[in-house]
Amino acid sequence: MNRREFLKTAGGGLVATSALLSACNNKKQQESTPIDSKEPIAEEMTYRINPNTNDKVSLLGYGMMRLPVEGGGSGRENPSAGIDQEMVNKQVDYAIEHGVNYFDTSPAYCQGRSEHATGIALSRHPRSSYFIATKLSNFNPATWSRKASIEMFENSLKELQVNYIDYLLLHSIGGGTDALETFNNRYINNGILDWLVEQKRKGRIRNLGFSYHGDVKIFDLALQWHDEGKYHWDFVQIELNYLDWEYAKEINPRNTNADYLYAELEKRGIPAVIMEPLLGGRLAKVPDFIRNKMKAREPEQSVASWAFRFAGTPKGVLTVLSGMTYIEHLRENLHTYSPLKPINEEENAFLMRIADDIYNLKNIPCNECNYCMPCPYGIDIPAVFSFYNRCINEGYRPNNSQTEEYKKARRAFLVGYDRAVPSLRQANHCIGCRQCVVHCPQRIEIPLEMQMIDKYVEQLKQNTL
Repeated sequence: MNRREFLKTAGGGLVATSALLSACNNKKQQESTPIDSKEPIAEEMTYRINPNTNDKVSLLGYGMMRLPVEGGGSGRENPSAGIDQEMVNKQVDYAIEHGVNYFDTSPAYCQGRSEHATGIALSRHPRSSYFIATKLSNFNPATWSRKASIEMFENSLKELQVNYIDYLLLHSIGGGTDALETFNNRYINNGILDWLVEQKRKGRIRNLGFSYHGDVKIFDLALQWHDEGKYHWDFVQIELNYLDWEYAKEINPRNTNADYLYAELEKRGIPAVIMEPLLGGRLAKVPDFIRNKMKAREPEQSVASWAFRFAGTPKGVLTVLSGMTYIEHLRENLHTYSPLKPINEEENAFLMRIADDIYNLKNIPCNECNYCMPCPYGIDIPAVFSFYNRCINEGYRPNNSQTEEYKKARRAFLVGYDRAVPSLRQANHCIGCRQCVVHCPQRIEIPLEMQMIDKYVEQLKQNTL
């Protein structure tokens, strides 16, 4: 399926140093733009029907991966801070009040605290008013045994304060150095997939599916089993956005384009749950020249809303997940989907040109998911990549010592790097152990990228660029 065919799937058709430092240290996931002062209207939320259970699911799903923490921000910026349960409760209440009914969590999110916080917030509402999605996140070999995996599932029920899970996922299939061996060890050899099927028969799981990152052979194998009747998938969670639609594999050969993933699900009638509509915030933090193009076309529409409209347009999409730390992001996304204005043909062509622009920047495809962390040698991998990418995006990466602005840009980059990432956590401390690589959903060759960045920084320091 090429970019022109996207709509067939649709339901509705150098600068001053201070400026550089500010740009290169901005870590917000979604741009903070003024939104409509009117309250979103719950009755206008767009819903999709799950054909397997007739669930009426809100097109906006709440991803409980970036919960607010005490002192402000999310656990990603302040991993040692406790979750701000009062704020979580308020935001969940606001979401439900305005039509959101799908909440996605995992035993792995927020240093293992997301399910507990989610359970507290949701248990204050009638069980029939929300759908809870969680995952069997048995990534660690210590959790591959049948006993350990069952204990993880049972603990999810306890933490979420429920006696059944609406949407249970095998978490991130396709990852690992040997994806098939890893998949078999996590779910097949221990008999746990068959056990989950039995739990579905017992009503303890209402919908069984998987989330996918990595080796497409595992994705294809899982769908082959579906075709053969060996296992039935009620839904599948995939990464879909207007950059990944055709460029995921171009950016990283080990990734899979979203157009292929969606088409394979759509032709089987398997509902798609969408993750990374903003690609970890990258599609809300686009370079100024791209932002200006989008604003010139739709001055009142935020950059982020373009991405959410794109992700929600295909008719086979059940819900689009967003990890909303801030109430401002929640309100903005509610406006986008209350109701959804589907992307039309002309807008789709425009977004494909925007995707071309972003691809040609040649960023490192990190979406700051933090799965690579902690690094055993203390490197802040996401922060290094975030700083480097932002400087590319904003046009502040000095690359020619012959230009008039080089001296200023060189100093600004080096000072900005030290401010954004403490020296002991920078790329030069990478020894290439590769422990991070197997955990990266984007399948980035992290040590090679660290070597590249370290070499570039050294060239700037030695003034040999």
